[in-house]
Amino acid sequence: MTTLVNLNLITDLQMFGAAEINACVSCGNCTAICPLSDNDSTFPRRVIRLAQVGLTDDLVSSKELWTCYACGMCTGRCPQEADPGEFMATARRYAIAHYDKSGIARIMYTKPVIGAAIALAAGLFFALFFAAVSGERSQTSLKLFDFISYPIIHTVGIILMAVVVLFSALGVVLLARNIAKRDGVTWKSLTGSKAAWKRTGKALWYALGIESLGQKRYREDCVDDEPVVPLYRRRWLIHALTIWGFLGLLLATAIDYGMDMFGIKATGTWVPLWYPVRLLGTIAGLSLMYGVTWFFINRWQKRAESSQHSLPTDWLFLALLWVTGLTGFLIEVALYVGPAPLWGYWVFLVHVAVAMELVLFLPFSKFAHAMYRPVALFFYGLARDRSISSV
Repeated sequence: MTTLVNLNLITDLQMFGAAEINACVSCGNCTAICPLSDNDSTFPRRVIRLAQVGLTDDLVSSKELWTCYACGMCTGRCPQEADPGEFMATARRYAIAHYDKSGIARIMYTKPVIGAAIALAAGLFFALFFAAVSGERSQTSLKLFDFISYPIIHTVGIILMAVVVLFSALGVVLLARNIAKRDGVTWKSLTGSKAAWKRTGKALWYALGIESLGQKRYREDCVDDEPVVPLYRRRWLIHALTIWGFLGLLLATAIDYGMDMFGIKATGTWVPLWYPVRLLGTIAGLSLMYGVTWFFINRWQKRAESSQHSLPTDWLFLALLWVTGLTGFLIEVALYVGPAPLWGYWVFLVHVAVAMELVLFLPFSKFAHAMYRPVALFFYGLARDRSISSV
């Protein structure tokens, strides 16, 4: 099989971040200190070598890119100050752009001015569109879905999701295919027998339950400075609360839509704060806002090694999440304070526009971690199960 070498790989990678990987002499300190290194995943030395010798395909199909939690221990111990932690972040951005066939992710990461213009244009487009189709504003009770028709929001959301799913699915399939090819995983090895189904199920649980939701290795292994950091500010907790909050809001929205579809409760109908869907949305929103706010603070203070270098796309992602959460809570305040404040309608307009923009940039921004990391964790779970079984 022919192996293609990309002589410009390091130069191309440097467009995506502050990696000084030319200083790396492959001493192995980063792998020795990394708590996630094991027989199947050697963080991050192996990935660095792939970049140094120009193996693009092997680099972007590396599980380590997505199973790394960016704790920064490797950077803190690097005698050459090659910043391997930032290299891993840079390589992830490069991989996101590699799997995005539209070219938008590359522009967002490598041309920040144009990327900011694209983000601003997208937000303004959604805001102006929904403002143009807005309807009546009640002076006595806040009726948000009379102001912007729910069917219009729903239709635009479905179209947008279809586009995003198309680009996301393409990237996920390409990553899964590349990792499977590298690891020798076939459809038969996943489903060819009862034992294969069991291994596949365990790998799925490991990827989605133990790691994505439970943050097990992040909590237990990536704890270099955590014992001296208060629990409320620990990286794994901030990360977990952000994920749980986002998924909780997604679930609350889906349940609310389902209740409307089955005639149980119309979307936008007033319910008490302790109503199950409303309570779930409120708790999830608080969780999301807490996590994102601490992400802002930590990145601004550059407290951790992983926060030393920030690209505009990092701030954009956090800003979209934060504004979505804040406007959501302001809408809730407007719904319950009474009488109906007219500013509630305009906050709702901003909320819908920013939420649509957040969904739109899923495959093209740091948000893409949410779809690529579980895939890599699944294959890592398979490899981990094989290595345990062979002992």
